Amino acid sequence: MRTILNGKSIVLGVTGSIAAFKAADLASKLTQAGAAVDVVLTRSAQEFVGVATFAGLTHRPVSTGLYESNSELGIDHVVLARRADLVLIAPATANILAKLALGVTDDVLTATVLAGSQPLVIAPAMDAGMYGSPATQANVETLRGRGVHFIGPESGRLASGLVGQGRMTEVPGIIGHLRAVLGRNGDLAGRRVVVSAGGTEEAIDPVRVLTNRSSGKMGYAIAEAARDRGADVTLISAPSALPSPPCVTLATVGSALEMRDAVQSACAGSDLLIMAAAVSDYRPANPADQKIKKTGDDSLIIELVQNPDIVAGVTGDRLVKVAFAAETNNIIENADAKLLAKGVDLIVANDITAEHSGFGTDTNAVTFVYPDREPEQMPLMDKFDVGNALLDRVLPLLN
Repeated sequence: MRTILNGKSIVLGVTGSIAAFKAADLASKLTQAGAAVDVVLTRSAQEFVGVATFAGLTHRPVSTGLYESNSELGIDHVVLARRADLVLIAPATANILAKLALGVTDDVLTATVLAGSQPLVIAPAMDAGMYGSPATQANVETLRGRGVHFIGPESGRLASGLVGQGRMTEVPGIIGHLRAVLGRNGDLAGRRVVVSAGGTEEAIDPVRVLTNRSSGKMGYAIAEAARDRGADVTLISAPSALPSPPCVTLATVGSALEMRDAVQSACAGSDLLIMAAAVSDYRPANPADQKIKKTGDDSLIIELVQNPDIVAGVTGDRLVKVAFAAETNNIIENADAKLLAKGVDLIVANDITAEHSGFGTDTNAVTFVYPDREPEQMPLMDKFDVGNALLDRVLPLLN
């Protein structure tokens, strides 16, 4: 899977917080994603983590001070500022926020920030009292006003033993934010995209539901791919165990009727709808108010009624619509029929019985079915790459 991080130059500033240990994992994950990570350690950060750790993880020299240069030009902060696509400070203490707000440049990290014009992303980590203090909040607002992107902090148990807002956001969340910031001027910038995901649940009684095997992975991957290309993304998800994608508006629904209402509302003023959810075709006609008890009968009959076709019912003058068709046989024929019945611009068909291509997998092999040309069969790919391939084919329709 190739994300927007691949080939990017990122300066990772680490300041003196107990959360500095998380920065080692962050540096490792960014490097694995193909980014060139230049770590800058403040003097206080070195009390928690060492130079050798980050040098080993990133395979690059680590900057520690204005007078201890490791760069090829001998002026670390200028070199780093010129080549960086983004500067990330994680963890960021109250002290570094104050210095950045005032323009103080007494170390290589603050000098790098002041010397550059690339996006600055900050992930604070400190005690709740320090973060909530008027001075810190004023510094946060000052930096936000200059366009700095903040990630967190989160609420939870802190190193002090207290509970409150001050925990550094976990690594996957930080990486999601970085991808969104790097992609905000992409080819979908200014576009509003609605994506549905997961398998809807239809209540039989307060305990039991009718559902399907969809994990939601395909829809979530599409949402992330669209976000990474600059889109304003709304993800409408049936119940799923997947974490909420950063910088994506998530709406959680249960039944097909709830999803219909959420999709129709989200599509107002949107440019693109991608229905990747596995929506139940039927629902119980009369769900029980109380749990259905086992009786002496050998069978239980539940009357089902048909759910509305969500994508067919959504209209808009400039709305491009894409539907998924999860099939077990006659893949292209069934997709062609849905193309006409649903009134969509594109069908993404896949054989859920194929190896590594069914529900719950991380990969998919799809066929794009068009109304005006031959189907296009794609190889087995990571679902994020499938999402980008789909967006590539939708982009001309949007333009």
